Amino acid sequence: MLKKLAVPVLLLGLGCAAVLPRAVAAEAPTRAAALDTMKRATTFMVDKVSYKGGYVWSYLPDFSRQWGEMEARRTMIWMQAPGTSEMGQIYLDAYHVTGDEFYYQAAEQVASAVIWAQLPCGGWNYIADFAGEHSLRDWYDTVGKNGWRLEEFLHYYGNATFDDSVSSLAAQFLLRMYVEKRDPKFKPALDKAIQFVLDSQYPIGAWPQRYPLMYEYSDHGLPDYTSFLTFNDDVIAENIDFLLQCYQVLGEKRVLDPILRGMNSFLVTQQGAPQAGWALQYTTDLKPAGARTYEPTAMVTHTTAANIENLLKFYRLTGETKFLARIPEAIDWLESVHLSADVLKNGNGRGEYPTFLEVGTNKPLYVHRTGSNVVNGYYYVDYNPKNTIGHYSSFRSIDVAGLRQRYAAAKAMSPEEATKGSPLRPGAGLIDLPRVVTRAGGAGFFGGGGGGRGGPGGRGGNTGDRIAQLIASLNADGYWPTPLRSTSHPYKGDGSKEVTPGDYSHAQVGDDTDTSPYTDPNPAMGISTAAYMRNMATLLEFLDRAK
Repeated sequence: MLKKLAVPVLLLGLGCAAVLPRAVAAEAPTRAAALDTMKRATTFMVDKVSYKGGYVWSYLPDFSRQWGEMEARRTMIWMQAPGTSEMGQIYLDAYHVTGDEFYYQAAEQVASAVIWAQLPCGGWNYIADFAGEHSLRDWYDTVGKNGWRLEEFLHYYGNATFDDSVSSLAAQFLLRMYVEKRDPKFKPALDKAIQFVLDSQYPIGAWPQRYPLMYEYSDHGLPDYTSFLTFNDDVIAENIDFLLQCYQVLGEKRVLDPILRGMNSFLVTQQGAPQAGWALQYTTDLKPAGARTYEPTAMVTHTTAANIENLLKFYRLTGETKFLARIPEAIDWLESVHLSADVLKNGNGRGEYPTFLEVGTNKPLYVHRTGSNVVNGYYYVDYNPKNTIGHYSSFRSIDVAGLRQRYAAAKAMSPEEATKGSPLRPGAGLIDLPRVVTRAGGAGFFGGGGGGRGGPGGRGGNTGDRIAQLIASLNADGYWPTPLRSTSHPYKGDGSKEVTPGDYSHAQVGDDTDTSPYTDPNPAMGISTAAYMRNMATLLEFLDRAK
C-alpha cells in the first residue's frame, strides 16, 4: 500500500553527486536492480516528499525549506513543471513500463491533489495551499509580493492561469488518468477542465493569460495584461494541443471549432510588412501589447519563430495553405533584424537577434533595471544594448535558415501528403495516448529551460555505465542527492524604499529582501523532482530496451 504523503520541493540541480566507482561501472546493470532502484526512489517521493499527493520542485533534506519557482510553504503544491502534474505523468509512465500497480496508485494520489487544486472555474493557479485561502493570501502578501523579477506573483488574483502551461499540464494529466482505466471518478474534473478551456477562449480564437478575466492590477501604471490575447509561453498553442488530444482520444466533437479558431488566431494577429511578425500579447482590438514591466510593447523575435513553427504544424494538420501563405514575410522580417557585429560586441547577451523591436520603427529595444528591490527598483527600456538585465535576455538565438528550410519542405508537400496521419483528416479515428510521455535529456527547468514533454534535463543517456551510476547513487534514504542550484533569500520583511548600495542591474536577485530565486555558487545538496524525473525516465528507457 502507498502511504499518504508528506511534504513539498525546490528547483533545479539536475545531476547526481555520487561518482560511480570503476569496479561498479564494469558490472552490467540488471533489470531487477533497476526495478528496485525505481521502487525505492518512488516510495521516498510518495511517502516523504509529497504533500497530500502534490509536489513543489525541490527540498532541503530535512524539509526545513522547499521551493517551486519561489520558496514555498510545507502545505503548498506547485502546478508548474517540474511539479505536481508532471510527477503524475512519470508515475503513469512507470506504470506502463513495469505493469506495477504501485505506480498507478502513486499517480492516483497526484490526481487527487490536482483535483483538489482545481479552481471553481475549471483551471489552476501556479500554486495551491492545503492550509487554505488565508495561508495562500498571506504567502502572496509576503514572499510573492517581494519577488522583484517574478512579477506574476506580486498580486493574488484568485483565478486560473495558462502561463507556463500550468492549466494545460494539469488538464493533460487528468485526461491521461481518465483514459487509463476509464475510472469515472476523474471524469467530472476532466470535463470541468475542458469547459474551462472552451469558456476562456475569445471569439477570435485566442486565449488570455488568466481567466476569469481580471483588470484590477496595475504595475507601475501599466494596464493589467492578464486579459490580453497571449502567445507568450505558447499559451494558445498549448490549449490547441490539449483540445486536439481530447478530439483524438475522447472523440469530443465540440472542441473542433475552438481548435480551428485557435489556429486562425495566429493568422489575424500577424502584423503587416515590414514587421510581419508577432508580439507576446495583444489587446482585444488586436494591437501589440506588453506584459510584465520588462516585456515592453514590441514585436518579438522568439515568439515569431515559435509561431512560424506552429503555422507549419497547422498546415500538416489541416492541409490549408493559408497557414503557409505569410510565413516567408515573417522569415524575411527575422532575417532583416539580425544584429550588427558592433552591437553584438557591445551587448552583454547571447544571441544574434534582439528579443524586442519597437513597433513601427523596427529599432531594437533593450531592457535595464535600477534599484535594489521590488519597492525601490524598476525596469526601463531604451536603445542601448549595454548592461541589459540578466534574468530575461534582450538577445535571442534563432535558426532562421532552418525555418526557411522547413517552410520549403512543407511548401513542397501537397495538402494530401501533408495531412497524412492528421487527426483532422476525414475519416480519422480515435487514437490512444502515448504509452510514455516523459523523455530523458533536453534542457533544464531553470532560467528558460525546457521540460514538459521533453522531460527534465541534464546529462542523460541510458548506457550501462549511466544506469549503473543511477543505481549506485541512490542514497540510503531513497533519493538522488542533487545540488540545489537555485535558492532564495528567506522572507524577512518588505523591501525598503532606500536603495541598498551595490549594482543589481544585471544580477538575478536584488538585495536580501528580494525573494526571487538566484543561482547559488555553493549549492546545498537536496531533493529535486526534476532530477527524480530525469533519472526515472532514463531507467524506464533502459527497461524498455531490455525487454
